[in-house]
Amino acid sequence: MAAAAELQGKYQKLAQEYSKLRAQNQVLKKGVVDEQANSASLKEQLKMKDQSLRKLQQEMDSLTFRNQQLAKRVELLQDELTLSESKGKKNKKSGEPASQLSQEQKNVFDEDLQKKIEENERLHIQFFEADEQHKRLESELRGRLEVLEMEAAKHQAVVDGLTQKYMDTVEKLQSEKAKLEIKSQTLEREAKHCRVRTEECQQQLKNLHTDLGSRLDESLHIISEKVPFNDTRSSQYNALNVPLHNRRRQLKLRDLAGQALAFVQDLVTALLNFHTYMEQRVQIFPVDSATDTISPLNQKFSQYLHENASYVRPLEEGMLQLFESITEDTVTILETTVKLKSFSDYLASYVCFLRKILPYQLKSLEEECESSLCTAALRARNMELQNDMKKLVAVFEKLHTYINLLALPSVKPVELLRTNFNSVFTHVASALHGFHDVVKDISKHYSHKAALEQELPTATQKLITTNDCILSSVVALTNAAGKIASFFSNNLDCFTASLSYGPKGGMEFINPLSAECMLQYKKKAAAYMKLLKKPCSDSVPYEEALANRRVLLSSTESREGLAQQVQQSLEKIAKLEQEKEHWMLEAQLAKIRLEKDNKKVTNKLKNSSSLLIETAQESSIVLNATEQEDSGTEKVLRESVRSTSLVGMMTTSTRNDESPEADTREDLIKNHYMQRIVELTSQLQLADSKSVHFHAECRALAKRLSLAEKAKESSVEEIRVARQSITRLQDELTTTKRSYEDQLSMMSDHLCSMNETLSKQQEEIDTLKLASKGNSKKNKSR
Repeated sequence: MAAAAELQGKYQKLAQEYSKLRAQNQVLKKGVVDEQANSASLKEQLKMKDQSLRKLQQEMDSLTFRNQQLAKRVELLQDELTLSESKGKKNKKSGEPASQLSQEQKNVFDEDLQKKIEENERLHIQFFEADEQHKRLESELRGRLEVLEMEAAKHQAVVDGLTQKYMDTVEKLQSEKAKLEIKSQTLEREAKHCRVRTEECQQQLKNLHTDLGSRLDESLHIISEKVPFNDTRSSQYNALNVPLHNRRRQLKLRDLAGQALAFVQDLVTALLNFHTYMEQRVQIFPVDSATDTISPLNQKFSQYLHENASYVRPLEEGMLQLFESITEDTVTILETTVKLKSFSDYLASYVCFLRKILPYQLKSLEEECESSLCTAALRARNMELQNDMKKLVAVFEKLHTYINLLALPSVKPVELLRTNFNSVFTHVASALHGFHDVVKDISKHYSHKAALEQELPTATQKLITTNDCILSSVVALTNAAGKIASFFSNNLDCFTASLSYGPKGGMEFINPLSAECMLQYKKKAAAYMKLLKKPCSDSVPYEEALANRRVLLSSTESREGLAQQVQQSLEKIAKLEQEKEHWMLEAQLAKIRLEKDNKKVTNKLKNSSSLLIETAQESSIVLNATEQEDSGTEKVLRESVRSTSLVGMMTTSTRNDESPEADTREDLIKNHYMQRIVELTSQLQLADSKSVHFHAECRALAKRLSLAEKAKESSVEEIRVARQSITRLQDELTTTKRSYEDQLSMMSDHLCSMNETLSKQQEEIDTLKLASKGNSKKNKSR
């Protein structure tokens, strides 16, 4: 009935709207008709004007024709005048009466011509004015006609749209009416079905009452025999009970902690970049430390900024510890998140760092304002940045205060009531949004400041690059702050909903020690259940065990053989290395001997050259001989100089008695190069053997890797399927446990109420017994 009344009201509203739209349609139709009449009258006027225009055009054509006739007539008259003048010249001898007559005719023709000219001029003026007026009027009428046609088209489009809208509305209403009728019929059928279901449910309820009554009796019997006391009545004992494990909630909280860790890592990276680039800026502006000494204030400020990593990095470490403490097997609430306190301490140290650098930052900005390069616009931007830095420190202090409050339940639960947790989470969300707003202001103001500094004539490329880096770090900080604020606000319901998780029947954990004991009990219970569920190991058949033993022995034997081969190859390599070192020492000794021989030969050559020079001086009489001897000495010297090489070749001379030394020297060189070639070939063979060995090992390892990857993929797929089945089974188990526990709680409540009634009845029986005893005593005394 209520649905039918609602449908009727909706239909009435739609009918009223339809009537209103219909009335508006009539008004619009009337306006369109009026506009059409106006356009028709204007078209009629345009036709009349066209007719008048045609008449004037015809008059103009007639006038032009008349004008042409008059022009021809004037030409004829002028011809006659010329003829008359020529005749007058010929007949000058005639008398004065003829001349007077021609003069009079000429005057008459001139007057007639003047009149025709004036009339033609007047007609031309009238025709021009009429033509101009007609053109102006025609343009006005055409413009008005176009405007009216556009308005008529718009009105027609509006009318068409409204009619289409009305038709659509009517069709929609009709379709809705049909749907509502169908819905009313389905609701009636559902009502009938619900009546049948209610009867069935009443019957099931009766059956459940009888079943629960029997179960209650059985539970009362079990409780009276098995339960020594009820630990849920005492909050201290109840805090030690293990709550129902909500695996889905734990996975959700771990996922949220992982997201928060990623956001905090981005925030830490942005803060590190921001402080580092600020340190670089202090070093180069307003005074560049590379060319001049900066002020003591900026030196101290730069020193403090250089220490930023020791305060910022622990934030990421604290968040990582918090993420690792939230696992699938734990119970995560504020009383059990002990690592939140360490994160709060790290945040407190970073807030102290911000407080320490804040006055230096403000003074540094004031020093920039006092410099001669600073303009009024830059001073304004610096003042805005000072206010932003103060707000940033205040926001971090506020955020640390609330996070410290959230960390109190795991350390000192008495100092924070459980009812205030929701408000603390809400304030944390608002503080994060405030942090995002402050960082956005810093980004905006610093971008303006960087643009102004770039326009300065003394702006260096280093300053522009540093400003760009600071802007990029501030943008990254803004993005990270926005992500953290939106993440916390979107998941605020999940954080506040998890506060009610705990032992059944209790309102809160008493202290962190109780929570720790509860977690230990949970681990013991989980280990006990795991031992109960552990299947017995299957025995291996005897034939399969023998085959596996043979394979194992063959693999161990092959492994031992390969190990022996490797050991032998290693011994050979060690021997070859020793021989190589021995031959290297021999080569060095031979080289030293060769150098000594070279020195001896050079000394001999020097002595022989000095003797030759002395003989040349004595035989100075023969000039040719001396020249030959000088050239011979020069050749000897050149040969001695050329003969020294990197391998220690001996010097040569042109004497016949030194030819054996040249042969021995060539033999030495040949032997040296042959030994070098042998060593290189042995090294090449060794390198080839090693490369082949390594290639074989790499191929084997690649095959093993491909097989391992395939096995890994198959195992990962099996693990995924197994995890899905495990989660499904755990969810089913938790649902069944909850249903049974709810039934047991209802039964226990009913049992408590029955116990209370029984205690009251027992008290009444005791009072009746006492009263009966007193009456019996009175009767006996009587």
